[in-house]
Amino acid sequence: MFDKILIANRGEIALRIIRTCKEMGIKTVAVYSEADRESLHVIFADEAVCIGPASSKDSYLKIPSIISAAHITGADAIHPGYGFLSENAEFADICTGSGFKFIGPSARMIKQMGDKAYAKKTMRDVGVPVVPGSDGILENAEQAKTIAKKIGYPVMLKASSGGGGKGMRIVFKENNLENAFQSASAEAMTSFGNQDLYMEKFVENPRHIEIQIMGDQFGNVYDFGERDCTIQRRHQKLIEESPSPFINSEIREKMIEAAVLGAKSVNYEGAGTIEFVVDKNKNFYFIEMNTRIQVEHPVTEMVNNIDLIKQQILVAAGEKLKDIPVTPRGHSFEFRINAEDSENGFLPSPGRIKYIHFPGGFGVRMDSHIYADYVIPPFYDSLIAKLIVWGTDRKHAIMRAKRALEELTIDGVKTTIPFHKKVLENKEFIKSKYDTSFLEKF
Repeated sequence: MFDKILIANRGEIALRIIRTCKEMGIKTVAVYSEADRESLHVIFADEAVCIGPASSKDSYLKIPSIISAAHITGADAIHPGYGFLSENAEFADICTGSGFKFIGPSARMIKQMGDKAYAKKTMRDVGVPVVPGSDGILENAEQAKTIAKKIGYPVMLKASSGGGGKGMRIVFKENNLENAFQSASAEAMTSFGNQDLYMEKFVENPRHIEIQIMGDQFGNVYDFGERDCTIQRRHQKLIEESPSPFINSEIREKMIEAAVLGAKSVNYEGAGTIEFVVDKNKNFYFIEMNTRIQVEHPVTEMVNNIDLIKQQILVAAGEKLKDIPVTPRGHSFEFRINAEDSENGFLPSPGRIKYIHFPGGFGVRMDSHIYADYVIPPFYDSLIAKLIVWGTDRKHAIMRAKRALEELTIDGVKTTIPFHKKVLENKEFIKSKYDTSFLEKF
């Protein structure tokens, strides 16, 4: 087992990893930018190293600074969390080459499965259903037009190395495709340093459902059930739940079987998520794989009573995954609390927190790095907390979530708390009669 782990991240996920490490008797190293000097992950880690100024590119994305911090503190492993360098194959390769165990899949695996076109082909080759589209990277707009005619409009252009809606365009007519191709390609280059695009048939009014898997170094892959991540704004998830109220046990079993098959086919190691879209007729299609722990992993932890971060660390340390008896019970929700004005176009709302009160009670969990008088910096993602609730069934979980959101108080900045309260009163949400376009009609 590792003696000391450096967490190459910030905020709530860094604190989340630190907590598990402490319970496992592992020492921790926090890295931080000058803007995060007062963050809780810095305070609660055994050691902390400043790696640069506020800008991400000069701190959390600066690989030499992170590797130097690991050397200086004597760490023997590096956990990337999510975001930043978590799916950066070069970083994983440099960690390994510098003598540190990267807590995640290999650089080769990140590169292959992070390339959405490659991942789609890999899944299709082993029989996992995929959305009809291009076989790989599009050479130009003319080729895109040819393929679009074949599969039929609407189509979606996607950045091969993308995520979070960047480099993504929905095209309903051929005369709009060329402009969409050029703008998506340019945005992909700006966001990811890679202008490659691929195309998929646009599945209208789908549900977004993902399967949590974990693979070890011995070829074993286990699943931990599904999460329904359909409530999104501009391809950014806002509410997640498990189990999905949309699919039945037969479809669930087929989706899990496909996810495990796909992960085994590439000898996947570590935590990963196989994401699907499911149409109104319950047909499911693979869309991408995330080669890291997800923001919404606590939802799965709550219904399965398991620590996924601990499982990540055990796998990275070379332990064989035992056939963990996964028997999901009850229902769980995660509500992303962002520093955004949800009643004014979700405008960012950084600033000083004047007062804060977190809810408690049975079945309520808060993952957050903020506190009273903490200053939310304007340089990073707006996520400041995650409220996770568990109930005996979906109705109970909704009632518990309402109660917890009433207790949750954050003064000084605008947050998405009012938005979540409104969603929980929405009849379509309560009946689970919605799709990814929910917020457009909300």
